[in-house]
Amino acid sequence: MTAATKPTASDTTDVVLEAVGLTKHFPIRRRLRTLFAKQRAVHAVEQIDLVLRKGRVTAMVGESGSGKSTVARLLAQLVRQTDGQVLLHGDPVRAKGRRFRAYCRRVQMVFQDPFASLNPIHTVRYHLTRALRIHRSDATAEELLTRVALTPPERFLSKFPHELSGGQRQRVAIARALAAGPEALLADEPVSMLDVSIRLGVLNLLRDLRERLNLAILYITHDIASARYFADEVLVMYAGQVVEGGGGEAVTQHAAHPYTRLLIASAPDPDRIAGAEVGVADLGGGEPPSLIAPPAGCRFHPRCPHVMVRCRTEAPPRLAVESNGDGPHWAACWLYDANTVSAEEAAD
Repeated sequence: MTAATKPTASDTTDVVLEAVGLTKHFPIRRRLRTLFAKQRAVHAVEQIDLVLRKGRVTAMVGESGSGKSTVARLLAQLVRQTDGQVLLHGDPVRAKGRRFRAYCRRVQMVFQDPFASLNPIHTVRYHLTRALRIHRSDATAEELLTRVALTPPERFLSKFPHELSGGQRQRVAIARALAAGPEALLADEPVSMLDVSIRLGVLNLLRDLRERLNLAILYITHDIASARYFADEVLVMYAGQVVEGGGGEAVTQHAAHPYTRLLIASAPDPDRIAGAEVGVADLGGGEPPSLIAPPAGCRFHPRCPHVMVRCRTEAPPRLAVESNGDGPHWAACWLYDANTVSAEEAAD
């Protein structure tokens, strides 16, 4: 297999937001530090490349602690990257000033917990009108509520967050994000705090907004089943790195990376016989690696049942895998490098 081409679609008009080599290290602070002590850091995100396009949903999936939410916060510029670039329509983001304020209007974020993201002492009217005033929008609070299917809007304007259900609160949070008139929406696990019965309604709302407003959406989730339902493209994260990417159907139905197979095999499936989940035991156990001192080579190799000698020393690039008609499909795994596999077989 050949190395897969990294997403460099800056020259296309559909690209809204792009990350190139995005990296974030969080330094570990100590009260007492010797003069020559080496600065330690949590390597939360390493060399992330992704592209968000108009009218398309990109899902980022992975277990807790894999760095998904950090990527969203980097794209929203809530935290500054250690290395790499964030590009809006091909232009680097500025850290301050008028251009940064314009960036904040065009890139909005929806947080995981709607109750925590809304001020409990203010009404829905206050949250929406304040956002409209800050972003100098001509829309009204009533129009925003109608967009997120909270009708009639007069019924909700005077309510406080605690008077709303979880799904209603999340719709208000989405409406507030829409007040800025964004081109990209970063949804950080927007349904994980909601009852199962209303999750589908919020996902369908986001899908409808994508189509009506031509939004580029980053959907962050640990639920690979919802990613298949909702996303056009799926990226799989493990220990701060993206290890597989491609069309939603390709990644979820024809997973290439051993870690992606582990995620899929671990998902509840009523068609499986209890205690006979195929492949879970075969895909390796253990815990994710320390991000303070990540393992050399492929970060998944301590848990991988297909580990080879090269996996322990060299980090694999993106390698193309067989496409199944759902666009390009790649995996950062030496299993898809013919030379590596041949050398391993010869050594055996």
